[in-house]
Amino acid sequence: MPAGPDDVVTSAQAAARLLSRALPRAAKVFVIGGEGLVVALEERGLAPVQSIDDEPVAVVSGYHRDLTWGIVSDGAILVGRGLPWFASNTDRSVPTPHGLGPGNGMLVDVVQRFTGRSPQVAGKPMAPLFEETVLRVGGERPLVVGDRLDTDIEGASNTGHDSLLVLTGVTGLEELVVARPELRPSYIASDLGGLSRAHPGPIVYGTEVTCGDVTGRVVDGRLEVEGEPADPDDWWRAAVTAAWRHLDTNGTPCSVDRVVAPVP
Repeated sequence: MPAGPDDVVTSAQAAARLLSRALPRAAKVFVIGGEGLVVALEERGLAPVQSIDDEPVAVVSGYHRDLTWGIVSDGAILVGRGLPWFASNTDRSVPTPHGLGPGNGMLVDVVQRFTGRSPQVAGKPMAPLFEETVLRVGGERPLVVGDRLDTDIEGASNTGHDSLLVLTGVTGLEELVVARPELRPSYIASDLGGLSRAHPGPIVYGTEVTCGDVTGRVVDGRLEVEGEPADPDDWWRAAVTAAWRHLDTNGTPCSVDRVVAPVP
Protein backbone atom coordinates (compact mmCIF):
# COMPACT_ATOMS: atom_id res chain seq x y z
CA MET A 1 0.00 0.00 0.00
CA PRO A 2 1.99 3.02 -1.20
CA ALA A 3 2.04 6.08 1.05
CA GLY A 4 3.98 9.32 1.09
CA PRO A 5 4.54 12.12 3.62
CA ASP A 6 1.34 13.88 2.55
CA ASP A 7 -0.65 10.78 3.51
CA VAL A 8 0.41 11.06 7.17
CA VAL A 9 -2.06 13.04 9.28
CA THR A 10 -1.13 14.18 12.79
CA SER A 11 -3.03 15.33 15.84
CA ALA A 12 -1.10 18.61 15.57
CA GLN A 13 -2.70 19.23 12.17
CA ALA A 14 -6.13 18.42 13.59
CA ALA A 15 -5.56 20.83 16.49
CA ALA A 16 -4.41 23.56 14.10
CA ARG A 17 -7.61 23.23 12.08
CA LEU A 18 -9.69 23.55 15.26
CA LEU A 19 -7.81 26.71 16.17
CA SER A 20 -8.17 28.16 12.67
CA ARG A 21 -11.94 27.73 12.90
CA ALA A 22 -12.07 29.48 16.26
CA LEU A 23 -9.61 32.34 15.63
CA PRO A 24 -9.07 35.04 12.99
CA ARG A 25 -6.24 34.63 10.51
CA ALA A 26 -2.77 35.57 11.87
CA ALA A 27 -3.98 35.27 15.47
CA LYS A 28 -1.16 34.59 17.93
CA VAL A 29 -1.22 31.19 19.61
CA PHE A 30 1.01 30.25 22.55
CA VAL A 31 2.59 26.86 21.87
CA ILE A 32 3.32 24.46 24.72
CA GLY A 33 5.10 22.17 22.29
CA GLY A 34 7.58 22.10 19.45
CA GLU A 35 8.11 22.09 15.69
CA GLY A 36 5.17 19.87 14.80
CA LEU A 37 2.63 22.29 16.25
CA VAL A 38 4.50 25.34 14.97
CA VAL A 39 4.45 24.08 11.38
CA ALA A 40 0.82 22.98 11.60
CA LEU A 41 -0.29 26.38 12.93
CA GLU A 42 1.62 28.24 10.23
CA GLU A 43 -0.02 26.06 7.57
CA ARG A 44 -3.37 27.34 8.86
CA GLY A 45 -2.31 30.99 8.76
CA LEU A 46 -1.85 31.35 12.52
CA ALA A 47 1.13 32.85 14.33
CA PRO A 48 2.80 30.52 16.88
CA VAL A 49 4.53 32.28 19.79
CA GLN A 50 6.18 31.25 23.05
CA SER A 51 6.21 34.48 25.01
CA ILE A 52 3.47 35.97 27.16
CA ASP A 53 4.67 39.40 26.04
CA ASP A 54 3.50 38.58 22.49
CA GLU A 55 -0.08 38.75 23.85
CA PRO A 56 -1.37 35.45 22.44
CA VAL A 57 -5.12 34.88 22.28
CA ALA A 58 -5.13 31.09 22.69
CA VAL A 59 -2.96 28.22 23.94
CA VAL A 60 -2.24 24.84 22.37
CA SER A 61 -0.48 21.88 24.03
CA GLY A 62 1.52 19.21 22.27
CA TYR A 63 4.37 16.80 22.90
CA HIS A 64 7.99 17.82 22.50
CA ARG A 65 10.86 16.01 24.18
CA ASP A 66 12.95 19.17 24.71
CA LEU A 67 10.14 21.33 26.05
CA THR A 68 11.33 23.63 28.86
CA TRP A 69 9.55 24.12 32.16
CA GLY A 70 9.40 27.86 31.54
CA ILE A 71 7.23 27.33 28.46
CA VAL A 72 4.96 24.98 30.38
CA SER A 73 4.66 27.47 33.23
CA ASP A 74 3.90 30.45 31.00
CA GLY A 75 1.35 28.45 29.04
CA ALA A 76 -0.36 27.36 32.25
CA ILE A 77 -0.51 30.98 33.40
CA LEU A 78 -2.27 31.94 30.17
CA VAL A 79 -4.71 29.04 30.48
CA GLY A 80 -5.38 30.16 34.05
CA ARG A 81 -6.23 33.62 32.73
CA GLY A 82 -9.01 32.08 30.67
CA LEU A 83 -7.50 31.88 27.17
CA PRO A 84 -9.01 29.19 24.93
CA TRP A 85 -6.97 26.02 25.37
CA PHE A 86 -6.51 23.21 22.88
CA ALA A 87 -4.51 19.97 23.10
CA SER A 88 -3.26 17.97 20.16
CA ASN A 89 -3.67 14.73 22.11
CA THR A 90 -3.83 13.30 25.62
CA ASP A 91 -1.66 10.21 25.10
CA ARG A 92 -0.45 9.01 28.48
CA SER A 93 2.79 7.56 27.13
CA VAL A 94 5.13 7.91 24.18
CA PRO A 95 7.73 5.43 22.86
CA THR A 96 11.41 6.33 23.30
CA PRO A 97 14.65 4.46 22.47
CA HIS A 98 14.78 3.47 26.15
CA GLY A 99 11.16 2.40 26.60
CA LEU A 100 7.85 4.15 27.23
CA GLY A 101 8.03 7.67 28.61
CA PRO A 102 5.40 10.18 29.76
CA GLY A 103 3.38 11.56 26.88
CA ASN A 104 1.46 14.75 26.23
CA GLY A 105 -1.43 13.58 28.38
CA MET A 106 0.75 13.85 31.47
CA LEU A 107 1.66 17.42 30.59
CA VAL A 108 -1.99 18.27 29.98
CA ASP A 109 -2.74 16.86 33.44
CA VAL A 110 -0.24 19.26 35.01
CA VAL A 111 -1.81 22.32 33.39
CA GLN A 112 -5.30 21.01 34.09
CA ARG A 113 -4.60 20.50 37.78
CA PHE A 114 -2.98 23.93 38.07
CA THR A 115 -5.78 25.83 36.33
CA GLY A 116 -8.85 23.69 37.00
CA ARG A 117 -9.66 23.84 33.29
CA SER A 118 -9.81 21.23 30.53
CA PRO A 119 -8.70 21.64 26.91
CA GLN A 120 -10.54 20.89 23.71
CA VAL A 121 -8.77 17.76 22.45
CA ALA A 122 -8.07 17.05 18.79
CA GLY A 123 -6.46 13.62 18.96
CA LYS A 124 -7.82 10.12 19.46
CA PRO A 125 -10.40 9.14 20.51
CA MET A 126 -11.98 12.52 19.77
CA ALA A 127 -13.46 13.21 16.35
CA PRO A 128 -11.24 16.05 14.99
CA LEU A 129 -8.26 13.83 14.06
CA PHE A 130 -10.49 11.39 12.18
CA GLU A 131 -12.28 14.25 10.42
CA GLU A 132 -8.93 15.81 9.51
CA THR A 133 -7.79 12.51 8.01
CA VAL A 134 -10.85 12.20 5.79
CA LEU A 135 -10.47 15.82 4.67
CA ARG A 136 -6.83 15.29 3.73
CA VAL A 137 -6.80 11.82 2.18
CA GLY A 138 -10.39 11.40 1.04
CA GLY A 139 -12.42 8.22 1.03
CA GLU A 140 -16.16 7.60 1.08
CA ARG A 141 -16.23 4.67 3.53
CA PRO A 142 -13.25 5.06 5.89
CA LEU A 143 -12.06 2.05 7.85
CA VAL A 144 -10.19 2.85 11.06
CA VAL A 145 -7.48 0.27 11.74
CA GLY A 146 -5.84 0.12 15.15
CA ASP A 147 -4.74 -1.98 18.10
CA ARG A 148 -6.29 -0.05 21.02
CA LEU A 149 -9.94 -0.02 22.04
CA ASP A 150 -9.89 3.27 23.97
CA THR A 151 -8.28 5.33 21.20
CA ASP A 152 -8.59 3.76 17.75
CA ILE A 153 -11.87 1.88 18.12
CA GLU A 154 -13.60 4.45 20.32
CA GLY A 155 -12.50 7.15 17.90
CA ALA A 156 -14.08 5.27 15.00
CA SER A 157 -17.26 4.94 17.04
CA ASN A 158 -17.24 8.67 17.80
CA THR A 159 -17.16 9.49 14.10
CA GLY A 160 -19.46 6.76 12.82
CA HIS A 161 -16.73 4.86 10.92
CA ASP A 162 -16.26 1.11 10.71
CA SER A 163 -13.18 -0.22 12.49
CA LEU A 164 -10.77 -3.14 12.34
CA LEU A 165 -9.02 -4.19 15.55
CA VAL A 166 -5.68 -5.92 14.97
CA LEU A 167 -4.36 -8.06 17.82
CA THR A 168 -0.74 -6.99 17.42
CA GLY A 169 -0.66 -4.42 20.22
CA VAL A 170 -2.06 -3.94 23.68
CA THR A 171 -5.52 -5.51 23.26
CA GLY A 172 -6.22 -9.11 24.24
CA LEU A 173 -9.13 -11.24 25.40
CA GLU A 174 -9.26 -9.66 28.87
CA GLU A 175 -9.75 -6.20 27.39
CA LEU A 176 -12.25 -7.36 24.77
CA VAL A 177 -14.69 -9.17 27.06
CA VAL A 178 -15.24 -6.03 29.18
CA ALA A 179 -15.58 -3.65 26.22
CA ARG A 180 -18.61 -1.38 26.22
CA PRO A 181 -20.52 -1.07 22.90
CA GLU A 182 -18.63 2.07 21.86
CA LEU A 183 -15.32 0.21 22.29
CA ARG A 184 -16.25 -2.77 20.11
CA PRO A 185 -14.70 -3.04 16.65
CA SER A 186 -16.68 -3.78 13.50
CA TYR A 187 -14.07 -6.38 12.55
CA ILE A 188 -11.27 -8.23 14.31
CA ALA A 189 -8.12 -9.83 12.91
CA SER A 190 -4.87 -11.25 14.18
CA ASP A 191 -2.83 -8.82 12.07
CA LEU A 192 -2.99 -6.46 9.12
CA GLY A 193 -3.51 -9.44 6.82
CA GLY A 194 -7.14 -9.10 7.87
CA LEU A 195 -7.42 -6.21 5.43
CA SER A 196 -7.34 -8.65 2.51
CA ARG A 197 -9.43 -11.47 3.99
CA ALA A 198 -13.20 -11.95 4.15
CA HIS A 199 -14.75 -11.48 7.61
CA PRO A 200 -17.67 -13.89 8.11
CA GLY A 201 -20.24 -12.76 10.62
CA PRO A 202 -20.81 -14.95 13.70
CA ILE A 203 -24.09 -16.87 13.78
CA VAL A 204 -26.12 -16.87 17.02
CA TYR A 205 -28.06 -19.98 18.07
CA GLY A 206 -29.72 -19.26 21.39
CA THR A 207 -26.87 -18.99 23.90
CA GLU A 208 -24.23 -20.20 21.45
CA VAL A 209 -22.25 -18.23 18.90
CA THR A 210 -20.65 -20.00 15.95
CA CYS A 211 -18.10 -18.76 13.46
CA GLY A 212 -16.63 -21.28 11.07
CA ASP A 213 -15.74 -24.38 13.09
CA VAL A 214 -15.66 -22.54 16.43
CA THR A 215 -18.44 -22.20 19.00
CA GLY A 216 -18.42 -19.83 21.94
CA ARG A 217 -20.78 -19.72 24.91
CA VAL A 218 -20.90 -18.45 28.48
CA VAL A 219 -21.78 -21.08 31.11
CA ASP A 220 -22.19 -20.09 34.77
CA GLY A 221 -20.40 -16.82 34.05
CA ARG A 222 -17.41 -18.44 32.38
CA LEU A 223 -16.51 -18.21 28.70
CA GLU A 224 -16.13 -21.51 26.88
CA VAL A 225 -14.78 -21.84 23.35
CA GLU A 226 -14.50 -25.11 21.44
CA GLY A 227 -13.53 -26.19 17.96
CA GLU A 228 -10.44 -26.10 15.75
CA PRO A 229 -10.63 -23.02 13.54
CA ALA A 230 -9.43 -23.10 9.97
CA ASP A 231 -8.91 -19.37 10.42
CA PRO A 232 -7.70 -18.30 13.91
CA ASP A 233 -9.72 -15.10 13.57
CA ASP A 234 -12.92 -17.20 13.68
CA TRP A 235 -11.99 -18.12 17.26
CA TRP A 236 -11.87 -14.48 18.25
CA ARG A 237 -15.11 -13.61 16.47
CA ALA A 238 -17.04 -16.38 18.20
CA ALA A 239 -15.45 -15.79 21.61
CA VAL A 240 -15.91 -12.03 21.86
CA THR A 241 -19.42 -12.09 20.43
CA ALA A 242 -20.48 -14.61 23.09
CA ALA A 243 -18.79 -12.52 25.76
CA TRP A 244 -20.46 -9.30 24.62
CA ARG A 245 -23.91 -10.92 24.54
CA HIS A 246 -23.37 -12.02 28.13
CA LEU A 247 -22.17 -8.56 29.18
CA ASP A 248 -25.14 -6.82 27.55
CA THR A 249 -27.63 -9.24 29.09
CA ASN A 250 -26.21 -9.51 32.60
CA GLY A 251 -24.31 -6.25 33.07
CA THR A 252 -21.18 -8.08 34.24
CA PRO A 253 -18.29 -9.49 32.18
CA CYS A 254 -17.71 -13.22 31.94
CA SER A 255 -14.64 -14.90 33.37
CA VAL A 256 -11.92 -15.97 30.93
CA ASP A 257 -9.57 -17.65 33.41
CA ARG A 258 -10.08 -21.09 31.83
CA VAL A 259 -9.77 -19.95 28.22
CA VAL A 260 -6.57 -20.19 26.22
CA ALA A 261 -6.73 -17.80 23.31
CA PRO A 262 -4.79 -18.54 20.13
CA VAL A 263 -1.62 -16.51 19.77
CA PRO A 264 -2.10 -13.80 17.12
